[in-house]
Amino acid sequence: MIVIFNKLRAKLVPVYILLAILTASVTLVSCSKDNDLEIQNDFPFEINVMPVPKDVVNGQTVEIRIMIQRKGSYHNTKYYIRYFQFDGKGTLQYNDEQPYLPNDLYQLQTEQFRLYYTSASIVSQSFDVWISDSFGNEKRISFQFNSKD
Repeated sequence: MIVIFNKLRAKLVPVYILLAILTASVTLVSCSKDNDLEIQNDFPFEINVMPVPKDVVNGQTVEIRIMIQRKGSYHNTKYYIRYFQFDGKGTLQYNDEQPYLPNDLYQLQTEQFRLYYTSASIVSQSFDVWISDSFGNEKRISFQFNSKD
């Protein structure tokens, strides 16, 4: 019985060596530096805006609540805002900061914030707010206010 076992073991040694070589080859090929691990950091986003009044009077301030909702999360994503007013006159600002200048880019500190639009016109007013991220994704929100004067 021992003689048969020794003969069988002698025949299996090349199989063990072949398995060891195969395992080492698969391990080395799967750890190759040519296959870079892709990490997604560019996630699309949506903008949610609470309803705002349709009518304003000259000098009235309207609060605009905005929330950025991301489809994924990447810690280093930065968001920016700019606006352009094409009808009427007014100012747009974040909290108690200086009013935004049209078409200038401002970095947002949070993904949920409030803007304040103050009418300076007795005619209808229209403006667009553009929110973009550090990867070039951009969303536009349009606002139109009718004059009550």
